[in-house]
Amino acid sequence: MKKPNIVLINCDDMGYGDLGCYGSTQNRTPALDRMAAEGMRFTDFYMASPVCSPSRGAMLTGSYPNRIGFDSFDGVPVLFPGQSKGLNPDEKTFATLLKEAGYATALVGKWHVGDQEPFLPCKHGFDQYFGIPYSNDMGRQTSKGVREWIKRFESLLDVSYDTTDDPESWYYPPLPLMRNDEVVQEQPDQAALTERYVGECVEFIREHKETPFLLYFAQMYVHLPIYTPEKYLKASRNGRYGAAVEHVDWTVAVILDELKRQGLEEETLVIFTSDNGSRAKDEGGSNAPLRGTKATCWEGGQRVPCIMRWPGHIPAGTECRDLSTAMDFLPTFCELAGVEVPTDRKLDGIPLTTALPSGERGDKGYETFTYFHHGVLHALRKGDWKLHVARGRDGEQDVEELYNLGEDVGETRNLAAEHPDIVSDLKALAAEAREDLGDRKLGIAGTGRRPIGEHVPHQPLTRYREDHPYFMAEYDLADGG
Repeated sequence: MKKPNIVLINCDDMGYGDLGCYGSTQNRTPALDRMAAEGMRFTDFYMASPVCSPSRGAMLTGSYPNRIGFDSFDGVPVLFPGQSKGLNPDEKTFATLLKEAGYATALVGKWHVGDQEPFLPCKHGFDQYFGIPYSNDMGRQTSKGVREWIKRFESLLDVSYDTTDDPESWYYPPLPLMRNDEVVQEQPDQAALTERYVGECVEFIREHKETPFLLYFAQMYVHLPIYTPEKYLKASRNGRYGAAVEHVDWTVAVILDELKRQGLEEETLVIFTSDNGSRAKDEGGSNAPLRGTKATCWEGGQRVPCIMRWPGHIPAGTECRDLSTAMDFLPTFCELAGVEVPTDRKLDGIPLTTALPSGERGDKGYETFTYFHHGVLHALRKGDWKLHVARGRDGEQDVEELYNLGEDVGETRNLAAEHPDIVSDLKALAAEAREDLGDRKLGIAGTGRRPIGEHVPHQPLTRYREDHPYFMAEYDLADGG
């Protein structure tokens, strides 16, 4: 039997309540709703971080962000252009492991685990790459009052974003679009970029239909700024945000159609998810019925939609209510491909293979799940019980709040005073997690951590040039996120 193909579609900042099959009445998502009806919908699926760089690093390696040194990047929570830090070349990604097993591997879209040469996708198991190496708001973009902020930022990261024009109207150097290790365009038209990405995906599927392949499609949407084709904006009931969600749905429809045309449906596991929760309700996104947003450790920050479709292997219309995470992808992909999971390092993901036929993990699931943000333990979940111990980006506020997620998914009723025994048990487990993974706030180093990658000298991939014929020398939306 041929090893299964794997298509992983990962959105940027899409919330739990943004899809029709997760309750949205604002956004039309017929392809994703059909994918859920024909496959498995996960209700308790988590990313390992509420922000993108640690979330993506954890997903790629099957390890908590703290374990791979992705808890804090020179004092900031995500990676920025030209930074010296990135995913250590000694780490094994799921792409590395599948490539070693004979898979063709491709990444299309956002990377965001390091933009220096040793950290780029083709150094981490991908045969080919086409996309933007970090967030789409990290280019030259309209803004106001950034002069002092950018100077502090440059000093913190020991990187220079020098420019020849007015510093009041830019954030970073020109946004790079890359093919493999080379920048092929600067400041690309973001409204046209998703269609270019889909073309790359279709071409890759056609070129590798006879051999097993891994396609990781990391969408640009719905991270700010949102540029969409006019067609979607005119039809949207939810402004730019809804237009982007519906454009994402179109991309899924194209990929599923191509797999069908090539006779690959029953040979291909397709996964759809998001790197963290949505930013804020007033921007059009929804994490309903969850509390909180991106960059928080409420459920809305880390619990995200996840749909898996594999005709003939995953029964149609099934649901998985057991706790699952994106760290499970690496061991799951290895099992499906007949690849040995690395035994020379600790991994935190657990194979999902027992859950795919029925939706039940049984005793093959998580005993506990920890919520870290910016290197600080914020919360811990065991079963339906979730204990919050810190709040704020740096965990500056100590809290002791207990919620039963089975009865109160919106985290509205603090039950700590009613269940001191459960609080005590979870606090003991939290102490064990800190001992293993560290805690920046408490100065605990963590015995189970591996080093982050570092490359010196380091510099941004692009520099602004007054004589360059940019499509958009400066993006005209001031949104960032």
